[in-house]
Amino acid sequence: MNLDASPRRGSDFAELSRSVKQAGLLDRRIGFYVLCLVGGIAALGATITAMVVVGDSWWQLALAALLAVVFTQLAFLGHDAGHRQMFATNKVNGAIGLVLGNLLVGVGFGWWMGKHNRHHANPNHEDEDPDVDIAVLAFSAEQAQRKRGFFRWVVKHQAWLFFPLLLLEGFSLHAISIGAAVRREVRGWQVELVLFAVHVVAYFGLVFTIMSPGKAIAFIALHQGLFGVYMGCSFAPNHKGMPVLTAGHQLDFLRKQVLTSRNVTGGWFTDFLLGGLNYQIEHHLFPNMPRPHLRHAQKLVRDFCHEKSISYAECGLFRSYGYVLEFLHEAGAELRDTDRLAPSTSK
Repeated sequence: MNLDASPRRGSDFAELSRSVKQAGLLDRRIGFYVLCLVGGIAALGATITAMVVVGDSWWQLALAALLAVVFTQLAFLGHDAGHRQMFATNKVNGAIGLVLGNLLVGVGFGWWMGKHNRHHANPNHEDEDPDVDIAVLAFSAEQAQRKRGFFRWVVKHQAWLFFPLLLLEGFSLHAISIGAAVRREVRGWQVELVLFAVHVVAYFGLVFTIMSPGKAIAFIALHQGLFGVYMGCSFAPNHKGMPVLTAGHQLDFLRKQVLTSRNVTGGWFTDFLLGGLNYQIEHHLFPNMPRPHLRHAQKLVRDFCHEKSISYAECGLFRSYGYVLEFLHEAGAELRDTDRLAPSTSK
């Protein structure tokens, strides 16, 4: 795949966009999102009710796993609100995003969308995509060589440590987004902090009221750990293992988005499991497209890419994780070789 080739006609995306609009795939699906919001909040309420009924029992750990699924599904809806997929006005979408993110899930909506929008603008760009600038991981040999100390050791073994590290992702999302609001790095930080405070008091108050301290701590650890794993497993297949761009690339918008993204194949269950993120190529090309339209847009986009000789990547869910792990292992290979040869070189 040649990423340095001169870009094709700048009108390619305009041509595709016209087809998508004519098919009505950018039209709102308000009824779908109202049902999703009602269903998500009902699932949260039912899970909380079950926690109260079960009381001080180790069966709460099963509910911790269920709550991790509910939190992630609510986060998916927050993601859709952030991309203005739900309703016509930015104000309504933003308000829903704040309620879903800060109040219900405890992840800052403003911080997330600022980071996520930078990712969408330059996916898999080594210098401009925050999703490939992670302290404990490296996505190129150059990044790996810059790691020092503990992070260097982690990167050498990052393929093996990837899934265990995701157990900390939930805690990280909470801490980083709250920190951004405390440092006033997001718009409306006052509202975000109030919603965070309500979330923290309600979450810890509920858990420690109905459970003994030991069970409460175990519940929180399992819930937040599985929430991080589910979130990480939903986002990792989308770009990891796809080409990493550097400064000076000559790709136009269409090719930049398609060549750095991967779709995950599957039926309705995969759509539900990954919150529509399995149609990553279509989502990156049309971020405000309602989730239920992504499946219909896929055929248009895939056929168009084949017509223009643009590589269109898609595979099954488990194979996508295989690509991620292979990519991480390769990114750390030179670092492992360097450190293995260092002692003999110094003699």
